[in-house]
Amino acid sequence: MNPQKINLRRPDIMEAVQAQVLSHYRSELVDRIRARGNHLSVPGLTIKLAKEFGFCYGVERAIDLAYAARKVFPDQPIYILGEIIHNPDVNDQIRAMGIKSLSGPKKEANVQELCEDDIVIIPAFGADLKTLEQLQARKCRFVDTTCGDVMSVWKRVRQYAGDTFTSIIHGKAWHEETQATSSRATAGGNGHYLVVYSLADTDYVCSHILQGGNKEEFLRKFQGASSPGFDPDTHLDKIGVANQTTMLRGETEEVQRRLREVMIKKFGAAALNQHFRSFDTICGATQERQDALEKLLAEPLDLLLVLGGYNSSNTSHLAEMGEAKLPTFFIKNAGKMISERLIVHYSLHLEKEVETRDWLPATTAIVGITAGASCPNNLIEETIRRLLELRGISLETAMATLQ
Repeated sequence: MNPQKINLRRPDIMEAVQAQVLSHYRSELVDRIRARGNHLSVPGLTIKLAKEFGFCYGVERAIDLAYAARKVFPDQPIYILGEIIHNPDVNDQIRAMGIKSLSGPKKEANVQELCEDDIVIIPAFGADLKTLEQLQARKCRFVDTTCGDVMSVWKRVRQYAGDTFTSIIHGKAWHEETQATSSRATAGGNGHYLVVYSLADTDYVCSHILQGGNKEEFLRKFQGASSPGFDPDTHLDKIGVANQTTMLRGETEEVQRRLREVMIKKFGAAALNQHFRSFDTICGATQERQDALEKLLAEPLDLLLVLGGYNSSNTSHLAEMGEAKLPTFFIKNAGKMISERLIVHYSLHLEKEVETRDWLPATTAIVGITAGASCPNNLIEETIRRLLELRGISLETAMATLQ
């Protein structure tokens, strides 16, 4: 497949676009706090920012290209496959530019409606091959913002398939990135994949590799998370591990370790290379944000605020890390801090927003803040401003401490 791609990364275009993106998403307050060691202290409140948070290079590139598409084609219909990134405020901004979604909860158009030369933006997560083939059949042109780290995973699963290794993908089968990766694992016609979400899933697979089991039960368990025609009795003899780039590194490494050990048990250490492969394909920015949060959590904190879209994988993992240590509130924006007595936040366990009362200590509070790779700095500033407001402290007073 040779889709017609539009190259927008010309200096004259990108310079103007990046200035526009900065005006929408940059924060002078956040920049000043970062310059002062990531700490802001005012009477009754100390805010500690993680050393790394917010937009990564891949996200910035995707947003820049979406803005560039609208700048270069100001009057032409532009479409996007779902969301550019998993942040509702950013996606609302993209929508306000007249870029219409072809999938997802806010779908505004159908692929079948598109015409020759219509422009379609491929988001940072990439897209599955079936969808791309449908768009190519309609002779659309593509603005491809797929992250380079995602494409590195695609390269690995294609290699696995070429060598008749089944790709075991640590990820979320329902996530756009994992769906795009899965499609690459079967692109050659002879590849297979299996998506494992958890260590419990991994243990189930390991048990089947070593001891066998009920094939029908296995296929029911991994319905929607395995390739067409997948047979656990034959397609698990040669496996290669890959992952959704935004998973927790420690968990992916444990998935690899457990699968490697079971292949040694079954086939012997001498034959391991004929039956098992793995590569480190965790996104560098994802890992930097996880490492930075781990360091932040080692400091004295009363609570942690995690900012980002509720459907953001890398952000949800930051929330998981926080919840394991201290009271953690996963919010999409500052408006969720209703008052000092009430916060509305997302529960990973219930998969919906919940309310918590008396969340902010009444006298003094040390609040940690981090954000996923798809959260812009202006939303972090709004969160800091809201915390100051709840304490009755003006922004001018806070800024004066950062001189």
